Amino acid sequence: MAVEAGAAARLADALRRFFDGDIWYSFTRSPVIIVSAVITALFVVSAVFAPLVAPHNPFDLASIDLLDSFIPPVWLADGDPRFLLGTDDQGRGILSTIIYGARISLGVGFASVLFAMVLGIALGLISGYFGGTVDAVIMRIADVQLTFPAILIALLIDGLARAVLPRDFHGEVWFYVLVLAIGLSFWVQYARTVRGSAMVERNKEYVQAARVIGIPPVLIMLRHVLPNVMGPVLVIATINLAIAVITEATLSFLGVGVPLTSPSLGTLIRVGNDFLFSGEWWITIFPGAALAILVLAVNLLGDWLRDALNPKLR
Repeated sequence: MAVEAGAAARLADALRRFFDGDIWYSFTRSPVIIVSAVITALFVVSAVFAPLVAPHNPFDLASIDLLDSFIPPVWLADGDPRFLLGTDDQGRGILSTIIYGARISLGVGFASVLFAMVLGIALGLISGYFGGTVDAVIMRIADVQLTFPAILIALLIDGLARAVLPRDFHGEVWFYVLVLAIGLSFWVQYARTVRGSAMVERNKEYVQAARVIGIPPVLIMLRHVLPNVMGPVLVIATINLAIAVITEATLSFLGVGVPLTSPSLGTLIRVGNDFLFSGEWWITIFPGAALAILVLAVNLLGDWLRDALNPKLR
């Protein structure tokens, strides 16, 4: 009981300090950031609880009827109240496909950012802490990768994976291939940021003292150096989430990302683009608008977080 009471007291104290801090004050004083946070939260919650939120399940073949294809939005003539935003060429509700598509896009985005963050932090800590030849090799690799656009790196890795893996496995491992392709195109930003901070921290007295008493380098990097570089890393991760969603949508639009059987926002835009000039504009316009709103909201949150964590701007 005493341990639980102590933990509750520490949690209450941490929450009180957070709500009294500069970050919360900055958040509550910006209506644009509040709206962006609400929109992002709505997308995330809808994606996580898609089976409960979506009016229909676009993957349930028993509930899909081809006779319901190309129904316009409910406010237009021939609209159907069952489908608020209309239907696509397969009779799936656009609203439901957007919710499930956002689930796939955000899932790929979060996983690829997490992979890039872990890889970049590890390489950045090793490069900045040890220096020398190790630092030179890692940074030269990073410099070479920076000469290519992220989408080109992702296309290259995705193409290599499809060429190496048997065709029968493409439909099963597409998620991991996308995460690998997008994550490997973003790790450089984390590595360079963490390297610079690690080079500063390694010469400080508390790190030198840890070395003297015999603490292993791995524990020094994780316990002492890493906590001091997490601020900039979180900012990069927030901004990279929006870029990762855009990259996944671009790959899917080009036909090398998510398969048509598991449509993401990019796949929905690609499918709707085939019917854009035949009058069924809602098939591509609504998924495109959802993608733009999501990316804009996340970018605004990233910009705010960057300024909020910068002590010079407080």
